[in-house]
Amino acid sequence: MTENKIRVIITNKQKTVKIPTGLRMLVRRTCNAVLRMENFQGPAEVSVTFVDNAGIKELNAQYRNKDIETDVLSFPMGENGVWDKNPETGAYILGDVVISMEKALSQAETYGHSLQREVGYLTAHSVLHLLGYDHMEPLERVHMREKEELVMEQLGLPASISYIPDNE
Repeated sequence: MTENKIRVIITNKQKTVKIPTGLRMLVRRTCNAVLRMENFQGPAEVSVTFVDNAGIKELNAQYRNKDIETDVLSFPMGENGVWDKNPETGAYILGDVVISMEKALSQAETYGHSLQREVGYLTAHSVLHLLGYDHMEPLERVHMREKEELVMEQLGLPASISYIPDNE
């Protein structure tokens, strides 16, 4: 089996949270793990951008009409399994992932796990969105969560506790 070439372009547009050593590699490994799990065929490109809460709030307001910060936004470039190709590389352009590092850090603290696990989870979640998954229906939500957790286990970052914070 030949390994499909996955190009992950990572940009840090925030200064609030220090990016730990190895986090960029984890993001790349997560993207690869999701695409491998989904049997994605061919070369692919994913863009991942780290922003702060103000940055993600601005994007959320602009693209989703929600004037609130969120943890991650996905901007799929394809529809129904069809993606544009980068004319220079021939890679499928899957889309953009935008992660609020501030929100990721606070959620990691809330759930009692590492920033690495939170960013890995958010990356897996978002790449599944780029591939067309959604979680509007309860069954879709369960299906997506199972896939996210499978990827996290493959990366050696299994869930430490349930995803229900005590204060809810």
